[in-house]
This record gives sequence, structure tokens and C-alpha cells, in this order.
Amino acid sequence: MDTIIQGISNFRGSVFPGQQAVYERLVRDGQQPKALIIACADSRVAPEHITQAGPGELFVCRNAGNIVPPFSQQNGGVSSAIEYAVVALGVRDVVICGHSDCGAMKGLMKPEALESMPNVAAWLRHSHAASQIVCEAYPAGLDPKDHHRALALENVVVQLNHLRTHPSVAAGLAKGELRLHGWFFEIETGAVLAYCGQRGRFVPVAEADGSSLPVAQAPSPRVAAPEIALPQAAE
Repeated sequence: MDTIIQGISNFRGSVFPGQQAVYERLVRDGQQPKALIIACADSRVAPEHITQAGPGELFVCRNAGNIVPPFSQQNGGVSSAIEYAVVALGVRDVVICGHSDCGAMKGLMKPEALESMPNVAAWLRHSHAASQIVCEAYPAGLDPKDHHRALALENVVVQLNHLRTHPSVAAGLAKGELRLHGWFFEIETGAVLAYCGQRGRFVPVAEADGSSLPVAQAPSPRVAAPEIALPQAAE
């Protein structure tokens, strides 16, 4: 705690004075983040630090395993954060960010390690599909390191599928107002991989701008009953 308190003191004395106008504006005008990032609670994975975002630029939700439970009528913190970000704040991009050396994925690989953590074990059931994919669709006898990496990457894709079940996200996609992204942060190298939905794989994010960044699902307005949605011709 001493280090944390010292950090607060440094912020108040050295950082805040130079950014006071920014914080005053954020209070006066409210927050207007352009993206929601759902990341792991791992202390080594800080979305604002990785993206070098400033105050008010990102809406962030973090939990063990960067998990998005499928939508249900039972309220939850992740579901509420998604709904608020999309409906109230009008974010245009939603990112699910996994990472290397993820403890949650290690727990999936060794469930016996979670016997004393029943809540964690129950939470990780939302990642069981990723575990099944790696067990059945990948070669048998994977090296543990490769198994872990494959599991962490597949988990991002599984959570993207869960994300699409949320009504606010489904509507945003149908209206062409929302983009979905799957990222993977390599702690040891600092590299970020992005899931390309068209290619079905993760690719490195090099010196890409916003228009060339691979996306899991690009904005694409669509309705299943166009004959109803299209304006009727005047008689």
C-alpha cells in the first residue's frame, strides 16, 4: 500500500496539475469514449497503457479470462458494462483482449488447481468451448506452451461469439454501427495480434491505421427481411 499511496501523491502533485483542464472538461462535458475494451484482470495487462490512451478515451471492463458470458436475463457486471457502453455512450468499437501467460487459461488446462476456488471454476465454464476446440480440433499431444497459447487465442474467438448474443450488440451490428475486435497481447514482446474475421486467424498489428486494422466483424448493415425493412414504393 505504501507504493500505491506514493503513486496517488505523485499524481496529485505532479501529474494532475498539468491535466486539470482535461479532467474539468470531462466532468463538464461527460465521457465520450469511442471504444469498449474487455480485457483480463491480470495486473500485467492494462488497456490504457498498451494503447497509450488518455482519460476519457476508453471504456474498460476487466475480469478473469477476458470473458463475456452469453446474454441472459440474470444481471451481471460484464453485461451491464456492454449495454451501457453501446446504448448510453454510443461506442462504435468493442474489443476483447486476451493475452499470453494467462492464469485463467492455465486453470482451464489444470482444473484440479481450482478446487479451492469454486467461483473461479464456475466463471471459467464460459471458456469451456475454447478448451473443447483445442482438445478436438488441434493435433493431439500439443506441447503445454502451445496448448496454452492456442487456448488463449480460441478463448478470444469464443467470447466474441458470446458478445454477439447481447441485444445491444446484435442491434448495433445489424444497423452497421458497431465493429467487433479480438486482440491478443503478448506480454513478453509487447506485440498485439488482431483477429481477422475474413481469414479466421490472428495477424500481427504492425503500423496499421484505423482503416487497415484487421477486425473480427466489420460494420455491415443487414436485415433478414429486407422486403419489410425497405421503404414501400408510393402507389
